[in-house]
Amino acid sequence: MDAAIHLSLAAGTPAWLIPVTATLAAISLVFLGFELVRGRASVALRSAVGVTGFVGIALLAAAVLRPERVDAKENSVPAKVTLLLDQSQSMALSEEGKARTVRRDEAVAALEARGGAKGGVRLEKVGFADGLSDGEGGPRSDLSKALTELTEPRGSALENRGTSAERPKAIVLFSDGRLDDPSAEADEHLLKRLAPAGMPIHTVLTAGPTVADASVASVRSTGNAVAHAPLALRIGVVCTDRLSCNEIPVTVSELREDGPKVALARGVATVKEGRGEVEVPITLDRAGTRVIEVAIDAPSGDTIAENNHRFLPFAVTRDRVRVLHVAGRPTNDVRTLRDWLKSDRAVDVVSFFILRTPTDNPHATPSDLSLIPFPVDELFTEHLPSFDAVVLQDFDAQPYGLERHLGQLSRYVRGGGGIVMVGGPNSFVAGGYANTPLADVLPVLLDGAPGATSADLGDVVPSYTAEGRGAALLAPLRGLAGEELPAMPGTNIVGAVRPGALALWVHPSRNAGKDGAKMPILALGDAENGRSIALTVDGSWTLAFSSLGERTGGRAHAAFWDGLLGWLMRDSRYELLQVGLESPCVAAPPSDAPPTEATAKRPVLRVRGATDATAVTLEVRKMGGTAQKAMAVSAPVTRGKDLLFTLPALPPGGFTARAKLRGGFSTTFDFACEAGGDEWADVRPDEGRLQRLAAATGGTFVRSDALGSLPLPAPTVITVERRSRPLLANWLWAFLAAAALGGHWVLRRQAKLL
Repeated sequence: MDAAIHLSLAAGTPAWLIPVTATLAAISLVFLGFELVRGRASVALRSAVGVTGFVGIALLAAAVLRPERVDAKENSVPAKVTLLLDQSQSMALSEEGKARTVRRDEAVAALEARGGAKGGVRLEKVGFADGLSDGEGGPRSDLSKALTELTEPRGSALENRGTSAERPKAIVLFSDGRLDDPSAEADEHLLKRLAPAGMPIHTVLTAGPTVADASVASVRSTGNAVAHAPLALRIGVVCTDRLSCNEIPVTVSELREDGPKVALARGVATVKEGRGEVEVPITLDRAGTRVIEVAIDAPSGDTIAENNHRFLPFAVTRDRVRVLHVAGRPTNDVRTLRDWLKSDRAVDVVSFFILRTPTDNPHATPSDLSLIPFPVDELFTEHLPSFDAVVLQDFDAQPYGLERHLGQLSRYVRGGGGIVMVGGPNSFVAGGYANTPLADVLPVLLDGAPGATSADLGDVVPSYTAEGRGAALLAPLRGLAGEELPAMPGTNIVGAVRPGALALWVHPSRNAGKDGAKMPILALGDAENGRSIALTVDGSWTLAFSSLGERTGGRAHAAFWDGLLGWLMRDSRYELLQVGLESPCVAAPPSDAPPTEATAKRPVLRVRGATDATAVTLEVRKMGGTAQKAMAVSAPVTRGKDLLFTLPALPPGGFTARAKLRGGFSTTFDFACEAGGDEWADVRPDEGRLQRLAAATGGTFVRSDALGSLPLPAPTVITVERRSRPLLANWLWAFLAAAALGGHWVLRRQAKLL
């Protein structure tokens, strides 16, 4: 505690009295000076007149203003300064044998020692990667989010971290400048937001001389990725000035789960002033998430091999889903489904109504025939692989020669195709599909015993199962109609669902199997790489043409089939299990690179759609060959409706996660992990960005070895105790003023100034 003496005016002195008194005193002094200059008396006498006049005026002003002496006891409160520490991936890099994290920590220690010696600052260390953290950051360096949280009025983010909500007097940012979005637009937006806060942000560059490195800096597509359609990729490369780079070869490949990577394109980037770009066309032949590797042939002397490769996921869509629709006869259900398939612009349908067999002899000339024979051999041998899905609707396989192609159709499904079998008098057991290769890929069991019942002709209103209520593919239908379903005219008789398959609709009263489970009406199943759907009724048309159809404007039928076809095509919106990453996956650093707070964070996969944690198992395998060993995955943690699986630290590359529901039903999710991600794409420290940030906020930019020039805020002085007393009594001020002015009057007479 320090003691201090101050002078002040008496309490209650009107504010207007001060300028009035000062003005009158100044006028008096001006007139006095004018008289003294023009006077003819001696210099000594005029000096005496001036001194007494000045003293008299001063004493008179003091008598009016009544100054007081104030004795105060004061405390100095150190100013709060937040040290914002970059914990992002790029801080793991090393220059001349010293990691940027080491340079950062040394600079922080030096500033802590300086602040402690002065005793004028309180230092708070806060890490950032994806916003503020206590050491557990994310893979991105989200400076914008961190600074926003620090400069907001109450600092709610600090309160959530158990830290004082007091705003700091200044922020000191320790970073290499490789920060979130490096674009000029992002910088301008950030600076405009921070400038009004009035808080200086000092920046400290924690990087040494630029290393010798060439890297894949960016990969951009010129449009959306569509299967079987060319896509142009613009690939940017960076080469530091410590390497000789003129032309850098670039290779683009697709990673596969079940085999080696497939080369897609190759080009050469011409490098000028450290940067280059090349555009290469690629064609992806499969829809879904595809993992692409972009690699460069690095020049001699390159010191960071990890950023010579970028692994990026591409969401590849189908321009149009190609569907083969084969129906036995033109029923209401057939017509309604065919009309919807033809009306959907995303579907390319090839439809056949079977009214003649290939061997029919119509006893008429070809010109008189209005119908052609069913080209069964051509369709199921030559053209089957060109279709994404096959719909068999009320179709008897035996009279038309399809039975000899059922093995081919089964292999088509197992290889990645989709099939829907729709009920009717000539479907399932009645259509001759029991005990065939195709029956093995259907999600329901078929009773092929002689005399087995094949159909129930009574009206049936399907019931939702628990899985059906939670299934994303039925969510659009339930959103329109709730759980209300119309009566449908009859159903085929099938057995229980195949192990690993799921029933979404069941018969309200008929059982299947010995365990008392209700007979499935709508069931889904996996068949290796393909999928199958069994719909045992031929009455889905009632979703459009019934009281329910009238209330929904016919949309219920479209919503139902859109969900079925979307699930069959592995549309992520309709998957039973929704799988995704909690944050972008960044690979573990190489063994010779020190881990940072960001790199220590393990990837987390989020699974949604399971009824409980025990219903789901997760397998993760690295792409790039057959028989890849599944990685160890931690037990899931429940968070609301989601299951969170923590993965081990992953190497760079592509990965396939397969979430299995109830021991067999699965959803796959392909993702990529990069060494350093965007942070290592360009390892050069961005000094200019740190300078702009400091200048815009009134801060100072320094290098880590020049912290002595970094200004620190002064402590805040708080008065603890205050006592005031008049310098002189009011009457004494008046007496002294009268005495001085009286002496002044006498001297003026002697100097003949009156």
